[in-house]
Amino acid sequence: MMVRKKSLWLLGALSIVLILIFVFWGLSSSNWEYFLSLRLPKVIALVITGVAIAFSTLLFQTLTNNRILTPSLLGLDSLYMLVQTLVVFILGSTSLILINNKINFFISVGLMLIFSSLLFKALFKKDTSNIMFFLLFGLILGTFFQSLTTFMQMMMDPNEFLHIQDRMFASFNHVNTEILLIAFIVISALVLFSIKYFKLWDILSLGRDHSINLGVDYHKTIRNMVAIVAILVSVSTALVGPITFLGLLVVNLAREFLKTYEHKYLFIGSSLISIVALLGGQLLIERVFNFSTPISVVINLIGGVYFLYLLLKENVA
Repeated sequence: MMVRKKSLWLLGALSIVLILIFVFWGLSSSNWEYFLSLRLPKVIALVITGVAIAFSTLLFQTLTNNRILTPSLLGLDSLYMLVQTLVVFILGSTSLILINNKINFFISVGLMLIFSSLLFKALFKKDTSNIMFFLLFGLILGTFFQSLTTFMQMMMDPNEFLHIQDRMFASFNHVNTEILLIAFIVISALVLFSIKYFKLWDILSLGRDHSINLGVDYHKTIRNMVAIVAILVSVSTALVGPITFLGLLVVNLAREFLKTYEHKYLFIGSSLISIVALLGGQLLIERVFNFSTPISVVINLIGGVYFLYLLLKENVA
């Protein structure tokens, strides 16, 4: 336990150091006010997104009892891109829904939550919890949404497509402070609400049969977990855009690093690793390499390689 706590303190200290470097790099008496107004919202967005993605992936892997799955299987990322593409395809790039970030945020989050709730109710009408069928159905719908999105993007004017292209990858360059405040409140409230369920989720890690034998209301627990995952993914995706493999990367690294099944440690550890990865990656891209590539492209590349490693590792085992 002491080793785990030391590891978490180390990750926390590294996160703070990276935040300070990110915020104060290159500041002077003549430019500090301007740069702080740009960097502070970006840092807050990085932290919020990192926590939301790490937490949602941790919960998703617990409810599926599988370490190589991510919440992207629910199809919410694909639905987000379908909504953005549909708005431009029907209303054009000058539509208020696309231009006004606040309206876009609420519509995107609302539609993703409605979709996930309808999907859950349709597949769990009875008191049964066939989670794998739920995931398969979400995967099929996600593929369908991607096909519709690609079809509309091929049909639209190239100049209109440029407005969608920025939303295809997660970006922290232009963060709306009003949306940021809403996302912070929602995710903070959700984390505080979830703390009391950490021990229950520890039991759920044992599997469905063991959980039921130990007195866990499995159907109710799964329903609550899906709702929390849906809200976390919806808010983080609508805030900055889709990041597919970040959660897979940080949660598995936290498991390897902390060697525990307890959610209270895994949540803190994966969140801190996520913050370190996002801040470190953004620092390297912006300050060191001077690239304009979105951080999500690099993370998805690294995460994809790590995903293949996990698949091969599980296959060998």
